[in-house]
Amino acid sequence: MADSQLLGEILQQQCALSDEALQTALDRQQESPQRLGELLLEDQAITAQQLYRALANQLELPFIDKLPEMVSGNDLLELVPLAYARQHVVMPLGRDADSLQVVMADPFERSIVNDLASLARARVEISLAPREEIVALINRSYEIHAGAAQEVVNDISDSDDDFVSTLEPADLLDSSDEAPIIRFVNSLITQAYKERASDIHIEPFETELIVRYRIDGLLYEVLRPPFKATASIISRLKIMASLNIAEKRLPQDGRFRVRIAAKDIDVRVSSLPTAFGERIVLRLLDKSNNVLSLEDIGMETQLLEQVDQLISNPHGVFLVTGPTGSGKTTSLYAALSRLNSREKNIITVEDPIEYQLAGVGQIQVNAKIDLTFANGLRSILRQDPDIIMVGEIRDHETAEIAIQSALTGHMVFSTLHTNDAAGGLTRLVEMGIEPFLAASSIVGILAQRLVRTICPHCREAYQPEPTILQKLGLDTSQPQTFYRGRGCEQCMQIGYRGRSGIYELLTMSEAIRSQLLTNTDAASIRNTAMSEGMIPLRQAGLAAARQGITTLEEVIRVTQEEK
Repeated sequence: MADSQLLGEILQQQCALSDEALQTALDRQQESPQRLGELLLEDQAITAQQLYRALANQLELPFIDKLPEMVSGNDLLELVPLAYARQHVVMPLGRDADSLQVVMADPFERSIVNDLASLARARVEISLAPREEIVALINRSYEIHAGAAQEVVNDISDSDDDFVSTLEPADLLDSSDEAPIIRFVNSLITQAYKERASDIHIEPFETELIVRYRIDGLLYEVLRPPFKATASIISRLKIMASLNIAEKRLPQDGRFRVRIAAKDIDVRVSSLPTAFGERIVLRLLDKSNNVLSLEDIGMETQLLEQVDQLISNPHGVFLVTGPTGSGKTTSLYAALSRLNSREKNIITVEDPIEYQLAGVGQIQVNAKIDLTFANGLRSILRQDPDIIMVGEIRDHETAEIAIQSALTGHMVFSTLHTNDAAGGLTRLVEMGIEPFLAASSIVGILAQRLVRTICPHCREAYQPEPTILQKLGLDTSQPQTFYRGRGCEQCMQIGYRGRSGIYELLTMSEAIRSQLLTNTDAASIRNTAMSEGMIPLRQAGLAAARQGITTLEEVIRVTQEEK
């Protein structure tokens, strides 16, 4: 009988577990409360799949090799509360008249089976799967089950409750017992996270309240909650962000952190008084997101090699330019991540700190105590840095310290708000930086934009209209094939899913330095850079469109200032 076999014997038969590894774990078990399987996993002698498959064999239980993408059905998910499912790592998979089918990670906890049998008033049928896979299934399923905020609107409409202030739940998915306003706000944030929104706009007008999400750079209206709930919704958000709910005449900024599907989300809150009340904008930052690499943000091989060479300089200034929301900070983080090593001291001064970089000293700007970019940069220089990142060069003082830092042997990374790479050089001069200092310190300027990428699930080839080709200066005499998204459930019928970068890189040459020293305008510097091989943003966008990454309409939208 399989149930008479010991776990170690089964593992030796199924996955060739060595006698030595088994004996080591058995010896450790004498001095540890841990089970044999846990010790073998710690020693990396077996995988989680191998352990749970052997447990299933030993206990004569089914083993699920691949769990479903998610479990749907309100009756199932409401039967087992999220907190209970997480605590005991158990997930309902289905039920019929006589039984409840569940998958669990610990088949020896009989109390869980008894609890579920009482809840379902049915026999419980157990299957096994690795713990991490069950936890991921729980998060995916309850995230969807948390539902759209629209489902909570009716509760608000029917409720006469005044606003009740309570602390937010530990996880927004586990909030079904809260007051309607609190459930609405939680659902609003959860739905935004689920739909990959970067911002939530809550906008009161004379007779209505409108909620919009910014998804892949564009705003979409998603809800019109009852107008009578405006004050309660805004008060709830202000309390979560530790803002003054009595102050309605002045702008306020705050932040709070929540957990959604076991992920930490940092929410920045900005309130602004308008004629019809305060409007609130929430910026969502997923703290669990890993820093992207330069390859991940859409850089082609040739550009990647050029950027690698520039950022590897021992000293100088490397700037990234573009409008707000064009991914400048993400590019700088990718560059820092590439350079990060034990041999280098990297310090940043940012507003705000958007990603945590292991091994990098990160300073948060705080205007209330006069910790500005300039003051932070001065302090950094006393910390013997090799590489410095300044979140943004906003004024003459910050620009001057950054330039001087580069001239004294530091590599400095920063961002500027200009439309193109050449404009970055003239902007520094306009800020009061002497042209000869800028010419001798800057090593390169990267201008960028973010284009929405075509949804891979509904991408199709098509022949664009001649008018579109004319706008882009393309040949209209013969058909040309490009790509677009039809719209599907995966992309919410938009046709796009996610974003990618397009770039133009200006590297400092003797010709460009000479032009800068004679106060030449940005257009002339740009023409010189292009004659030396710089690929402008529009051309980079067209290359991405030909590869099926984005559409011609997106290229026109984000490079409309190009000629």
